[in-house]
Amino acid sequence: MMHDWNPWWIGGGLAAVILLIALGRWLWHFARAVQVERARELFRLQHERFEEMLLAAAATTGKPRGLIWRHCEIIGDAVLARDAQREIVALVPVVIRFEPVEGSEMEHVPAAREPRTATAIFHFDRGHWRTDGRIVFNLSPGQSLAHFGSKLTKIESRH
Repeated sequence: MMHDWNPWWIGGGLAAVILLIALGRWLWHFARAVQVERARELFRLQHERFEEMLLAAAATTGKPRGLIWRHCEIIGDAVLARDAQREIVALVPVVIRFEPVEGSEMEHVPAAREPRTATAIFHFDRGHWRTDGRIVFNLSPGQSLAHFGSKLTKIESRH
């Protein structure tokens, strides 16, 4: 048995499929933009908590040897980027203060007590910021972005 395929039905079906694909792409991009703005806003609202989180995580690494992590202060806005897995990463300018461990080789090094500028790395995971204490010393967030090269892609702000 033969079916009569009306060209209008075929054209209409094709147009509907194309429209659904376009709508799906638009929704996907919109959801990603909302996620970035949510991540940006959460970081602005809770940066004091992130200072504590970073300090606790970094202290567990045992680096740098002979120094105790005493204070962390976020000193600017985060630079957001996407990593190779397309996850959101924040590169955050911080000032870190250490105290030498008593009896360590760092105890009598005056520079050990000097504040150090660095970039802290945070990851946005399932709607929450987290860190493993990773710090890039002596580089700003922009320099850190360049240092990581193709591993990170900056997310441009839409403001």
